[in-house]
Amino acid sequence: MKNFIDTIKNIWNIEELKNKILITLGLLLVYRFGAQVSLPGMDYTKLGADFAGNFQGGGIGNLLNMFTGGAFAKASVFALGIMPYISASIVVQLMGIAIPYLQKLQKEGESGRKKITQITRWLTIVICLVQAPFYLWGLGALGVPDEAFLMGKGLDFIIPSVIILVTGTIFAMWLGEKITDKGIGNGISLLIMVGIIAYMPQAFVQELASNASKPMLILIEIVIWLAIIMASVLLVMAVRQIPVQYARRTASGGYEKNIFGARQFIPLKLNASGVMPIIFAQALMFVPSAIGKGLGTDSTVGQWMQANFQDVFGLWYNVLFAFLIIIFTYFYTAITVPTNKMADDLKRSGGFIPGIRPGGETGEYLDKIMSQITLPGSIFLALIAIFPSIVGNILGIQQSWALFFGGTSLLIMVGVAIDTMQQINSYLLNRHYDGLMKTGKNRKVVA
Repeated sequence: MKNFIDTIKNIWNIEELKNKILITLGLLLVYRFGAQVSLPGMDYTKLGADFAGNFQGGGIGNLLNMFTGGAFAKASVFALGIMPYISASIVVQLMGIAIPYLQKLQKEGESGRKKITQITRWLTIVICLVQAPFYLWGLGALGVPDEAFLMGKGLDFIIPSVIILVTGTIFAMWLGEKITDKGIGNGISLLIMVGIIAYMPQAFVQELASNASKPMLILIEIVIWLAIIMASVLLVMAVRQIPVQYARRTASGGYEKNIFGARQFIPLKLNASGVMPIIFAQALMFVPSAIGKGLGTDSTVGQWMQANFQDVFGLWYNVLFAFLIIIFTYFYTAITVPTNKMADDLKRSGGFIPGIRPGGETGEYLDKIMSQITLPGSIFLALIAIFPSIVGNILGIQQSWALFFGGTSLLIMVGVAIDTMQQINSYLLNRHYDGLMKTGKNRKVVA
């Protein structure tokens, strides 16, 4: 404990790091304050129990509400949150595979990245302009009573509200970029993490209230929660180290000769795709129930699909969910880990993998290793993604609290927390201080 207190003092002694942390906390406070401000023309106190009930289960509405820190269910000016920017980033990244212009920008360095960022921002506005009207028109269908609309549901309410929702997302995007530039870094990720953490106390208090007479069950839940956090840390940090040898050319007595340098390693992550496979799979999980509704209640297949794919804690829902996560893990890893480019860069820098020829053979070897480690990584990721339904069904945990036992929310919190610790550690170690922890130093787990 004393070492931890000394580390906090060291952080406070570094003026630059202290200012970055204070700026980050201040901007996060602004974001959380904005999440509590309802849209003009909406009476938050009259949103109704039916509307709030749509965000108490484990459906997509609850996930959206969690990622926005409750702003989605409060009809806040930040109701759309930062998710349109995340969606735009994913679309631009995927389009970069097929569109030569984006591929060219990716190779142009800093200037290319700035242009891609600008394209992402404009696409964010387009996505907001599509999502905002649907959100406003869907409020009534979600259970918002007419008396909550102080100005009615006409265009004099819709048009200003759309402008405000788009502006709210742009402002949230600006906050995230400022945290990245002026603060501790990872601004967009920190905004999402803070929203998730803000939702956690409410879910835990509800679980405590429902099991007040079962303290042992609460203790078991906490132990399981800590265990799944440790498993998530292992998944995020685990790497397969590929040994690399570099040849150093020196001149001696008028002759040149190669001297092998120190052996280094290429770290290939066990889960190179992060939480993206879960997000992709989650986006497609509404399709089976939609097909079931399209087939109608007269169809046996339609009835079965509606009955089994609407409950996110159901068996068949999670079987399909896990299968899609494994498929998307392979897909996203294949498009984001350029093994051929890694091999070419290694060859240009005079490096090689012992026993493997530089160039194409090295690329094939790296691709083979990635395929081998992606299988256990994808299965592990799928298990963590469906673990909330496992503990929810076995222990009877409330769905709102069970969502924190895995899935996107937990992996985002773990990943962002590790990245933030590494940022702070880099400042401390550069100033010759110990890191946040006396041991560990955020070492990666070798797979």
